[in-house]
Amino acid sequence: MDRRFCGSVKGQVLTTPYAPPGRFGLSKWIDPEGQGRGLVYLDNAETTRLDPAVLDSIEGFMLDKYGVPAGEFGYGLEEEASEAIERTRETIAGRINASPEEVIFTSGGTESYYKGKRLLASKIEHKSILRIVDKLTAQGFEKTLLDVDREGFVNPADLRADLENVRLVSVQHANQEIGALQNVAAIGEITRGSGVLFHCDAVQSFAKEKIDVQAMKVDLLSMSSHLIHGPKGVGALYVRDGVKLEPILEGDDREKGLRPGTPNVAGIVGFAKAAELMTEVDSARMRRLRDELIESLLAISDSRLNGPRGDRRLCNNVNVSFRYVEGEAILMHLDLKGLVVNTGSACYSQKLEPSHVIRAIGGTLEESHSSTRLSLSKWTTKEELAYATETIKQVVETLRAQSPLVRKVSKQR
Repeated sequence: MDRRFCGSVKGQVLTTPYAPPGRFGLSKWIDPEGQGRGLVYLDNAETTRLDPAVLDSIEGFMLDKYGVPAGEFGYGLEEEASEAIERTRETIAGRINASPEEVIFTSGGTESYYKGKRLLASKIEHKSILRIVDKLTAQGFEKTLLDVDREGFVNPADLRADLENVRLVSVQHANQEIGALQNVAAIGEITRGSGVLFHCDAVQSFAKEKIDVQAMKVDLLSMSSHLIHGPKGVGALYVRDGVKLEPILEGDDREKGLRPGTPNVAGIVGFAKAAELMTEVDSARMRRLRDELIESLLAISDSRLNGPRGDRRLCNNVNVSFRYVEGEAILMHLDLKGLVVNTGSACYSQKLEPSHVIRAIGGTLEESHSSTRLSLSKWTTKEELAYATETIKQVVETLRAQSPLVRKVSKQR
């Protein structure tokens, strides 16, 4: 694949001009004639717009209550910061049925991933996990990657059969590309019974799907703020009481010595506020809109849904492959029309690799290159999805009309 071509595609995607948003306004898309209208943003699995109420909650900790948490004794600003973090710890713990003492604040989801001696993970984990596996392998550790089925699910029986000498199992709750919601409780039952540590990546699902670390028998669980309309650069790691970890970084004894350094008080406060504001009503609404969007996109000829349907799919995730067209071409054309989505195409990957998730579930290279992910937010509207469906249909038809492969297939028919 021509790197120059891929670079030009990515450049076109990333340099479309946008008018800067107002404090609480939506971004504006500007077409070549200079006409502005609301940007339709459907890439909320990548990041989300900050909730205005979250901004209000953190503003005071950036301008007035700017102290750094101290020890047992401190002056007013320090005490305010310490109390704010402890209240936040209670909020995050409450969302996953944990004790506040079991929540460690980090800089985000990637830092929350734990490194064990021998790591067993699924083939569709986030690259942050898979790169840890590769790093451990380079250091002489064994690695085992579990297969998944066509919908992206790990077979608990496969896990049970491959636990000999395993120190840590890491299986995500919700997949970042196809939205498969793993049976975490079944996995936790097996690992707990075998005395194996179980880490679960819940970055995509936290506050959007029900998480109970006690029922799921999870030992470690990663969470992040920026996918629930909270600030970027903030996350948390649940560490079950009794699990002993070594710090990645050396420094002071903040966060039980596991995460030294000055805490991002404002970001942590915003994380808790975002978690409070994300409700089951929001999730149920996104789930309904998700199902409607899936049906409307599958009405486009030669399309295929990647991942499961119904309750086993993350509430805001849609991923469809359109035959005979490249995902980056779809993305580029949609971007020019003010519609933001994502793709598993190699051209959109910095390493020019097709989606490892689509390949792992048995998808062809064509399905990987043509996969298009749309992810909703709690603010996504029916009107936006109607626009997205119609625009995607037009773009796919336009690209297929220009495709020599389509003409060749048509002649064969």
